[in-house]
Amino acid sequence: MKNLLFACLISAAISCNTSDEKKIPAMEGTYFMNMQTLNDGKKDTKYTDLKQLKMYTGQFFMYTQVNPKDSVSAFGVGSYTANNDSGTVTESVIYSATDSSFRDDPAQYVLNITITSDGYQQVIPEIVMDSSNYKLTEDYKRSGDSTKTPLDGVWKETHSVVINGNDTTVNQRVQYKAYYGGYFMFGQYIKDSSSKSRTGIGFGTFKMISNNEIEETDLNSTYAIIAGHSFKVKIQMDGPDKYSQTILNGDGTTGIENYERLKK
Repeated sequence: MKNLLFACLISAAISCNTSDEKKIPAMEGTYFMNMQTLNDGKKDTKYTDLKQLKMYTGQFFMYTQVNPKDSVSAFGVGSYTANNDSGTVTESVIYSATDSSFRDDPAQYVLNITITSDGYQQVIPEIVMDSSNYKLTEDYKRSGDSTKTPLDGVWKETHSVVINGNDTTVNQRVQYKAYYGGYFMFGQYIKDSSSKSRTGIGFGTFKMISNNEIEETDLNSTYAIIAGHSFKVKIQMDGPDKYSQTILNGDGTTGIENYERLKK
């Protein structure tokens, strides 16, 4: 039930469909989740310990989440539209992963949105878990600043390697990354050296040091080795929709990652 509940909460965090695709300007931004509330028709059960960051940027969104109790992680990415009249947001998910499973078939969900003084609340009127119906409410607080950078947006990794001396290893993974308002996040579904599949995430703040270098500070991550640490990352833009990054890892290896911007 624990893992099922976690996975269902993640899936429910992305929702809905509408024919009027007006954009709600207020949705664009970076948000930390404060609370999830499940109601089974009789009582509310509140969850406040999950660490989740969500971004709406341009026409796309991304979220990353980690449970500090067991480091079980999840992320999702896709496009969104919004309807001012109905107060709903339609999220079309193209990829999501939770723990040791992933989903890459398209899915749409509906969020009933209420804008608050410091963020927004989203409500899923009905989700099904263990053959029972629940109502899910999530509260988010807006964060970030007005900083604009060439990296703002959601990106998909197209190729990445790890160089160790004369050896080069190609990463076997699916990875997405997003930047907005001085924050960044990454989500990956990876097969490790023992051929086990798992989900990993990280999110935090970033700043441009120069046109070719940024500094990322991880606030929360699946990986304890990077949580709470800052890293200098060399970047190279290839026009507005492609970039590569190079980072010297703590173990002496060098990671090189290539990305393309998501587009409709």
